[in-house]
Amino acid sequence: MIGDIETVGKLLAGGLDPSTPSEGPDDGGLALCAAASRDRTEVITALLAAGADVNAREDGGWTALLWAAANGHADAARLLVEAGAEVNVTNDVGDTPLTLAASRGAPGVVQVLLEAGADHEKYDGDGDSPLEVALGWAGVHLESALLDQIEQDGWEYVVARQYAKDGTELITVAGRSADGEQSEQVQAQRGHAAVATLLEDAAGIYTPVEQLVARALAHRDVDEDAETWWIVADSLGKRADDETYEALARLCVSEDAREREFGVDAIAQFGFSDGEKPYLERTLPLLQKMVTTEGNPQVLRSVLAGLGHQGDPRALPYVLDVLGRPGHKRTMTDAIALADVLPPDHEEGLALLISMTEDEDSEIRDWATSGLAGLAADTPVIRDALAARLSDSDLRTVAEATRGLADRGDARAAQGVERVLAESDDEYARELVTRPAATES
Repeated sequence: MIGDIETVGKLLAGGLDPSTPSEGPDDGGLALCAAASRDRTEVITALLAAGADVNAREDGGWTALLWAAANGHADAARLLVEAGAEVNVTNDVGDTPLTLAASRGAPGVVQVLLEAGADHEKYDGDGDSPLEVALGWAGVHLESALLDQIEQDGWEYVVARQYAKDGTELITVAGRSADGEQSEQVQAQRGHAAVATLLEDAAGIYTPVEQLVARALAHRDVDEDAETWWIVADSLGKRADDETYEALARLCVSEDAREREFGVDAIAQFGFSDGEKPYLERTLPLLQKMVTTEGNPQVLRSVLAGLGHQGDPRALPYVLDVLGRPGHKRTMTDAIALADVLPPDHEEGLALLISMTEDEDSEIRDWATSGLAGLAADTPVIRDALAARLSDSDLRTVAEATRGLADRGDARAAQGVERVLAESDDEYARELVTRPAATES
């Protein structure tokens, strides 16, 4: 019962018990476990709705959550946790969801499990904690380690690389016997450094700044969107102590551009908590100075984002300086940073932000419209600019414009509500336009 959702739906509608073990070569297998092992989220949802036991066990003591964790499926894991899956369950050999996710190198699953209260100190059957498992894998050549697991004389092997859903690199090593009668494959994600960082944070372990920086730099161009980089930057930013801050400030003036980039990314939200920004008066001047001294475009992009994070109008002249430079290539960061530091009465900045809502790039339009919608000001110019986006081809942009109009009590928001609900299945867009302010306009 792991096929397409339509087939599963028909079987369930016909009265099939969703907890019935399968029959055949894999006797004892459960449909929910099979769906979780393959990240079939629609099937998982259907099975749970039909009454499948989220904590039912297959042979070997495997539950659906253990399978999702072992295969790095964060979406499946989240669905199961929300349905009441036991996060500290063990199989017959002592594996826990967290040790399996750590072995896989799946930071997305680890985040889901930690948020759900998984015990980060619970050992597996070999006596290793999740952190020990992650650190053990972080120091090996992943392809070679996977090959060692299935290597046999006379077999041929291939290595494939792609991105997992959480953005880390997914390595698959597949082998086949010379006669083609036997085959086997193993997988792991190159996310063990990120997993180790998450688990160290959970355990309150103070890992030296230099060691964390090395992790981030090593994965900067390996992950799809620098996932390890940002997990490490977030970890350092939460420390909120002078020693760490000073170490990051030194990175900002390093001769190495990548070190400067990471220093800026980690220091940009340093110590932020519940709206408090205790290092603002140190960080803002540092970033303002870098606008005048930094020559690397990528580092300057991080500086621009960092200025936006300060949320301080004093950063506006520096943001405008960067945005107005010859050859500057506009991105969504421009819109986010500008909106975050724009005071209500700054005509030049407002005109620039409105121009971004008309950009050819839908991502830029979306973020610029979001920023415009969130401004504290309420003027006819702002309202008309938002209304102009109600006919945008990008429905997220339409939703952001609708939110902005609704928050200002503008009746034109109703057009956006109607269009998004009729044309979009994007959960975020639909949620924006069904908030009370939007539906009451």
